[in-house]
Amino acid sequence: MLNRERAVLVLEDGEVYRGFAFGYRGKTLGEVVFNTAMTGYQEIMTDPSYHGQIVVMTYPHIGNYGVNVYDMQSNRPWVRGFVAREFSRVASGARAQETIEDFMQLHRVVAIEGIDTRKLVRKIREEGVLKGVIVHASAIGKAPTEPFTEEELALLAAEAKAWPDIDGRDMTPEVTTPVPYAFPTLRTGGKRVVVMDFGIKHAIVEQLGALGFEVIVVPGKADAAHILALEPHGVLVSNGPGDPFGPTYAHATLRALLDRLPIFGICLGHQLLAIAAGGRTFKMKFGHRGANHPVKSLLDGSIEITSQNHGYAVELESLKDFQATHVNLNDGTLEGMTHVHYPVFSVQYHPEASPGPHDSRYLFRRFLEEVEGFHADGGPAAKRFPDRFGV
Repeated sequence: MLNRERAVLVLEDGEVYRGFAFGYRGKTLGEVVFNTAMTGYQEIMTDPSYHGQIVVMTYPHIGNYGVNVYDMQSNRPWVRGFVAREFSRVASGARAQETIEDFMQLHRVVAIEGIDTRKLVRKIREEGVLKGVIVHASAIGKAPTEPFTEEELALLAAEAKAWPDIDGRDMTPEVTTPVPYAFPTLRTGGKRVVVMDFGIKHAIVEQLGALGFEVIVVPGKADAAHILALEPHGVLVSNGPGDPFGPTYAHATLRALLDRLPIFGICLGHQLLAIAAGGRTFKMKFGHRGANHPVKSLLDGSIEITSQNHGYAVELESLKDFQATHVNLNDGTLEGMTHVHYPVFSVQYHPEASPGPHDSRYLFRRFLEEVEGFHADGGPAAKRFPDRFGV
């Protein structure tokens, strides 16, 4: 242990966590958040919703079942950094194709281990998310075992504080697909759904394909005219990173689509739909990130154990033309809503994930039912709904 390379995590307020280098040797800055899941570290690292964030895992031992190509949620990791009490050097899972360290080194993920993660998580819970920097000794020209000086630590804290806030930033251009593409499926002849990509996970698209949808994924900046030109039967608004107030073009597009087609929003898509209809969102103190969040349905009283990853939420009191359908049992925040007139609904959590294990998969079937029911008579949407938003 004494010969391992030193590393530090320095928060913007100057608090220092000393540990050891892991993964790709380097330096990285981001918003420090925590995730309470015991498994799913590969899905977390490759989820574009974590773009801009250094993720702290509350479970103390991470990486023991390795990494494989089948659990990738995008084409690469998006986390700015990764933190654990201890990372496994071996991969003992039957599906493992490489170790977590090999994966991190290949994809340049800077990580730190050996710190008191419980202390760090308590700090975030009490004070809210903070910006921070992970730096390995070799990344700033130090010998691997050379201690960091107080002057170096002060400079790192100032650097973390100066890193751009996620609040107000439109991060969609950094994660969305640059061009439209069709998702391959073995089934043909299904209803066509256009997915607005704000940082979508592969599992969401796979769930749509499994239900027989013909799926076309378009950039988050695609406007209503381009989407309607594809002649979709429905629209899915994806998850993604950043402040939902950032992509103002998405608000305009969704206002233009609300009375045209069935729409299903997930996570960031849920927030964007609320804003498009005149609602408000707010930054949460430390957000919901994990695979064990209990959500209650206000429609039938059932409870779902859900996977979540969001730092913003919709103000329940601000809902306009939507009614609440789901609430979080831990803090009462809004977890789902449905439009009072149109076949438009959304959830704040991730129904494609499997913590329950399949408590929330019914939402995709509901979307299919909404699409099929809406188009059952063959009538175009423009004839069925009034042009309420003047677009």
